[in-house]
Amino acid sequence: MCTLVHMGYLLLAGAIAAEVCATTAMKYSDGFSRLWPSLLTVLGYIVSFGLLAQTLRTVAVGTAYAIWAGVGTAAIAGIGVAFLGEGLTAAKAAGIALIIIGVVVLNLGGSH
Repeated sequence: MCTLVHMGYLLLAGAIAAEVCATTAMKYSDGFSRLWPSLLTVLGYIVSFGLLAQTLRTVAVGTAYAIWAGVGTAAIAGIGVAFLGEGLTAAKAAGIALIIIGVVVLNLGGSH
């Protein structure tokens, strides 16, 4: 059975997915000069912030925001490397690893 906290984390996952899609669309908007990628960017951020706001009903704000920002940042960095031709340096890989470690440590610390 899905508890309210579990539902909060499902909403958070949706918020992260919407934010990652919006940021990816922004790359293709060419500085907001292309209509459809620009509209997808705006819509994605509206959905993301709406879902994040709902998440905050059951998940602590510090935890939710750290996960949203950290996982989103790591995902976008990975998309950049995998699909957008961005290089993966040792420093970039270490930075992504530190983001993931930080989110894990924050969650292990609990919401108190």
